[in-house]
Amino acid sequence: MLKKPTSSESSRQADIVPLKDGIKALLKAYRLQGKLNEVTVVSSWERIMGKAVALKTQEVYVSNRKLFVRLSSAPLKHELVMAKTRVMEIINAEIGEQVIQEVIFL
Repeated sequence: MLKKPTSSESSRQADIVPLKDGIKALLKAYRLQGKLNEVTVVSSWERIMGKAVALKTQEVYVSNRKLFVRLSSAPLKHELVMAKTRVMEIINAEIGEQVIQEVIFL
């Protein structure tokens, strides 16, 4: 014999949200989404820019919505400085929102 759901069981069904939505709400509530996006930018640098650039990259970090990249190659640095706006667009497109406002090559 099947048991009829009681009112408390059916109200629990209404409280169920997908895990993805729950995590998004949690990140928003604790204001962690921005920091998570910054960490994602740094960890995705090699995938976004390619292996050749990553091999000549010594350091990547984000501070105050600015991406700082230390390179070991002066010619590569010059080339990326000339394409700074495009680099920023590619990174922000990858993340899906305006995370980086400026890129600084060191």
